[in-house]
Amino acid sequence: MARVAHAMALESRMVVADVVEVQEFPHLAQAYHVMGVPKTVINGRIQITGVVTEEVLLQRLLEAVGDKESEGESEEVFSDQTTPIA
Repeated sequence: MARVAHAMALESRMVVADVVEVQEFPHLAQAYHVMGVPKTVINGRIQITGVVTEEVLLQRLLEAVGDKESEGESEEVFSDQTTPIA
């Protein structure tokens, strides 16, 4: 997920990607209710837990910025490729 997010950031000045190690920043893990990794948060409102395809990430990114064609539910997406943290 980090690699895809960074690739998107390299392609567009409008995308900024930060990768945070939850063990080093536990206050961020608490703030974003991290229960599994990777956890992707877009504009503080769209959340994805686990690994998703580049297409799904792009769809959720467009949702976060208000693309009319991409609007949908803003609930958290969970993939089956998640590593739970304790």
